[in-house]
Amino acid sequence: MAGEQGVALVTGASRGLGAVIARALAADGRPVAVNYRSDAAGASVVVDGIRAGGGTAESFAADVTDEEAVPALVAEVEARLGPVGVLVVNATGPHGEIAVEELTWRAHLDQLEFFVKSPTLLLQAVLPGMKARGGGRIIQIGSDIFERGLPRWSAYGAAKGAQIGLTRSWARELGPWGITVNLVAPGWIPVERHEGVPEGSRAEYVADVPLGRFGRPDEIAAAVCFLASERASFVNGERITVNGGHTID
Repeated sequence: MAGEQGVALVTGASRGLGAVIARALAADGRPVAVNYRSDAAGASVVVDGIRAGGGTAESFAADVTDEEAVPALVAEVEARLGPVGVLVVNATGPHGEIAVEELTWRAHLDQLEFFVKSPTLLLQAVLPGMKARGGGRIIQIGSDIFERGLPRWSAYGAAKGAQIGLTRSWARELGPWGITVNLVAPGWIPVERHEGVPEGSRAEYVADVPLGRFGRPDEIAAAVCFLASERASFVNGERITVNGGHTID
């Protein structure tokens, strides 16, 4: 059973993609640790919804870019729910357009904190337990923006590219312990933070997607659930792009 394979820890799961991913993993039978940084109310809604559907979930407050908070988070999850068998690195911070003339090293670091530092801290925290139990799943949430090369998005795009490098290197390094490392790269999937985006921008994006529509959060969650399952036991070091064919060469 999926629940016997360990708890799923989903970072940034109080809303958006993280919330949908948490619900989907719970529906697959996994106890789910819903991580949040400041949105306690949102995390409670996610947890209550999972419990109402017969699943198991708890919420956990932690800044996943903090070197002391991350080990404490994983220790608390394991004390309250059990061993972490699936880590979904989803949490993100503010990001937006920055012209290259205005680009600073601090702007780069702001993105690297979430997409290089945080994944590293989280992996290090769950790794001893996964090695001891003979396996686990690490799933990063990336972006198709790395291929798109959008002007004014270089800091974000560079950090998302770094995630791919982490995924491939870790997959090779951790494979001998039965730990797979993969990345799901969504296209533009409208969630709460996209409210207020002009309709013209939305229409322009959709016009360039072969399937002619936006993706849905549940379609990203489905890819994550696949990678977390035994059906993906031989999938390792891969980047699964879920964007309706938007970046087809």
